[in-house]
Amino acid sequence: MEDRFPLKKFFYWLLYRIAEYSLKAIIFLIPRLPHRLLVLMTSATVHLTFAILWPYRKVMEENVSMAMSDQFLPVERRKTLARMAWRNFVQGLYETASTLYTSRDMICASVTVEGEEHLKQALEKRKGVIALGAHLGNFTMIAPRLAAAGYPFSILVKHPPDQRLSRLLDSYRAKAGVKTISAKPRTQAARQILGALRRNEAVVVLPDVFKSGKVNTEFLGSAVYVRRGPVTLALRAGAAVLPMCVTRDGEDRLTLHISPEIDLVMTGDLQEDVAANLALFTRHLEEMVRRYPDQWCRLSPQGTGEQSLRRIFPDFVQPELELKEVKERRS
Repeated sequence: MEDRFPLKKFFYWLLYRIAEYSLKAIIFLIPRLPHRLLVLMTSATVHLTFAILWPYRKVMEENVSMAMSDQFLPVERRKTLARMAWRNFVQGLYETASTLYTSRDMICASVTVEGEEHLKQALEKRKGVIALGAHLGNFTMIAPRLAAAGYPFSILVKHPPDQRLSRLLDSYRAKAGVKTISAKPRTQAARQILGALRRNEAVVVLPDVFKSGKVNTEFLGSAVYVRRGPVTLALRAGAAVLPMCVTRDGEDRLTLHISPEIDLVMTGDLQEDVAANLALFTRHLEEMVRRYPDQWCRLSPQGTGEQSLRRIFPDFVQPELELKEVKERRS
């Protein structure tokens, strides 16, 4: 095993370099190619990657089955929805990359906002905002769209192990007007998030952050353990929590949906408050996913058998029950 380690290390280094230079090439080409050619390239990328990256294709099909578990779904219909979700994901990456060469006015015009008054009302309280998102729709456009409108926005991200790629991604986000907060080390991340909230800024928190703390709940019919990071920070800072997502309609128009502030439960009992509010968080996430099952872009691969329930949202909701017990709860 030790003899194989250097080869494995080199293999991952090579993968990260391929990702780094591919990303640089895409960013370089986007402003230099005609729009029609970009559309064709995006379509070709969707078909090619959907065919080659079969593990992610399988995950997309699992997403659809989970989001529509209360409906009978023929195999072909499930595959069609999975293909739509993959197309939405790939196209979202191109759209987000395009913001690097787009004016703020053009970015605002490209994404309609519904519920902006909820964000303004929350910021008037001067305690900051936690934007509760999910890997749904073009989730990478939430922060750039609001940053373009003049709102101070940060996003919590789990950096790849490769520092060169991490720095490159951070530089692109900074160019789009979005600050980056690294999820690790967790103590530093919590400190930076609290600092942003105390400055009355907004922080986008996707459901793959903070692994400490466990509270049992359910998500899409599965018994899961939900990580307490976002709700603990909200209670500690007194920040408003607003569910947000960017979705795509049939004509490829993007809309940022900002929901009203979640009315957090605050009884004075920390354990009860965390449990109750985490249940509220998961209910809002369920509503997003069930409303847009063809745009749920969860990419965490799952195994087979008992491992198939390993993670619904990586690092945020993690099934811990035996497969038999979960099936009994579903029946």
